[in-house]
Amino acid sequence: MKKLENVFLIGPMGVGKTTVGKVIAEQLKLEFYDSDREIELLTGADIPWIFDVEGEEGFRLREIRMIDQLSAKKNIVLATGGGSVLANENRNCLRARGLVIYLRATLAQQVGRTSRDKSRPLLQTPDPAKRIKELMKIREPLYLELADIIVDTNRRNPRSVGKEVTKKIKKYLAD
Repeated sequence: MKKLENVFLIGPMGVGKTTVGKVIAEQLKLEFYDSDREIELLTGADIPWIFDVEGEEGFRLREIRMIDQLSAKKNIVLATGGGSVLANENRNCLRARGLVIYLRATLAQQVGRTSRDKSRPLLQTPDPAKRIKELMKIREPLYLELADIIVDTNRRNPRSVGKEVTKKIKKYLAD
C-alpha cells in the first residue's frame, strides 16, 4: 500500500477547493493550507491588491514561491489557486510531492459561485461567464494531465464531496 504524504487540490475558481480541502484535512487528520490565503498572510495584502500593483505576472511569481514552500511540507492538504497549474514549476512540485485531486464543476456552477465575488481579479469583467470559459479552455487540459483523481462538485455540499475524495484517496493508495 502506498503512503499518503500530501493532498493537493486543483481546479477552477468556484469549485470549492478551500471548503472541501478543510473537510478532507479534517477527515484525514492533516493540516490544511490555501495558497492564496498564505500569500495574503505573507504580504499583508489581498489578492486583488497584488494584481493591481504587480499584475498577474507578479502574483504568479509569488504563487510559484508559495506553492514550492507549502508543497515541501508533509501531511498537508493544499488548496491551490485556479491558475496555479499554468506554471510548469507548480505542476512539477505538485506532481512530485503528493496526490493531485482535480475538483471539477460545470461552467454554470462556476459562474453561479463566483459572479458576485469581488475578490477574483480575473473575473472583474463585463462578461464573467465568457472569461471563465476562456480560462477553462486553457487550464482544463492542464488539470486533466496533472490529476491523479477527478471529483465532480456540481450541486453537492462540501461534506459529501470531501467524503468522496477521501474514499477515492484510500482506494488509490490501496491499488
